[in-house]
Amino acid sequence: MTDPTSTTTIAPRPYESYVYAYPHKTAYRPLTDRPALSALWAGERKDALSLYLHIPFCEVRCGFCNLFTRIGAPGELTTRYLDALDRQASAVADALHAHPVPGTTEASAGPVRFAAAAFGGGTPTFLTAGELERLCDIAEKRMGADLRAVPLSVETSPSTATADRLSVLADRGATRLSIGVQSFVEEEAKAAVRPQRRSDVEAALGRIRDARIPVLNIDLIYGIDGQTPRSWRLSLDAALAWRPEELYLYPLYARPLTPLGRRAHPSEAGWDAQRLALYRQGRDHLLAQGYEQVSMRMFRLPGAPREGADDYACQTDGMIGLGCGARSYTSDLHYSFDYAVGMREIRTIIDAYTVTEDFSRAEVGRAVDADEARRRHLLQSLLQAEGMAVADYQERFGSGPFDDFPAELNRFAGLGWLDTDAGPGLLRLSPEGLAHSDALGPALFSPAVRAAMASYELK
Repeated sequence: MTDPTSTTTIAPRPYESYVYAYPHKTAYRPLTDRPALSALWAGERKDALSLYLHIPFCEVRCGFCNLFTRIGAPGELTTRYLDALDRQASAVADALHAHPVPGTTEASAGPVRFAAAAFGGGTPTFLTAGELERLCDIAEKRMGADLRAVPLSVETSPSTATADRLSVLADRGATRLSIGVQSFVEEEAKAAVRPQRRSDVEAALGRIRDARIPVLNIDLIYGIDGQTPRSWRLSLDAALAWRPEELYLYPLYARPLTPLGRRAHPSEAGWDAQRLALYRQGRDHLLAQGYEQVSMRMFRLPGAPREGADDYACQTDGMIGLGCGARSYTSDLHYSFDYAVGMREIRTIIDAYTVTEDFSRAEVGRAVDADEARRRHLLQSLLQAEGMAVADYQERFGSGPFDDFPAELNRFAGLGWLDTDAGPGLLRLSPEGLAHSDALGPALFSPAVRAAMASYELK
């Protein structure tokens, strides 16, 4: 790929990487000083935190999935996992409420309040209804999150979206349910190593609507082997028949160590062209159906509740992540546990998590300096369709984005990725810029982060 700091206007491949977090977890390393959580959070604002609980279990692993999750939970593994999650929550809550370290102000170390919550994975609804009750109790009784008073987003799958589970989530305050359908065409689902019957998918969607959770999100994938514009339109229309408040359109990736990553694939250029064409078809169809584009992937019905679930929301400072696949963010450090994609390594990490007693320290992470903070802010904002207010950036950093990233932004302009009609106070992507979000985002990675990612040994 062309050097991302070059001003050349030769376009890179459009599908390099989905930037859902920066820095990426493969840039994390073991923290030799293992800082105490109480010290990390002492000087942070804690009055509008986000809470994320991670459940690393699925009934099947999709062929494209490189998330931290395992298939099934033999024996009492889910019980042991929730026991560990409870212990971790207690330790984190103690750290958040600890007295500030000397030199911090009362305002910066002030009261603890959660403004949003999410259960992700994996598949949180892999848990039974009773286990979901316990998960909610951990969030509320251990962490102090009022789930009925804040947006609560939960991920599910067609086979686990059962009436009893959905009833628990609705009663406990869930405001958004995101279901990974990927394709309504059974042959395509099989090709993506996600075998399912359309009748089961439709039944699950019916149960979700019956539960009256305010926001339904449906995930679809384009670029599947054998997919055509006609079959893609079929999936789009099948999803639209439920008039979901949100739709996410994801390009298919064949990542290392995943089932699809081990298969032979068509030429990269041909696959890129197919995915770009299907993206544009899907985007135009949803816009014609009255949806508004929020990012390359996200589309929303006008007037639908905004659940704090935009692509960048989980990347803001002030994130508390619980579970062995979750990340936490302070303004100076992002931290988590070890990361893996392979099944054996994931099982080992989960088993180690379930026997951990001391969760009072950060184990794996990456420091975020002033340059990385600028890059994160630019990424978080620029990859949204509404763009970034330049004044907000200047107020936070005391400089302008073109002052800090002239080569990158001028290159984007040369490629036609910036909206020239956005006005002087707004930095916004053009429609083609949004279409190339998965090339634009990685181009803003720092050299240090790129080097750390390149040297990471994926396992």
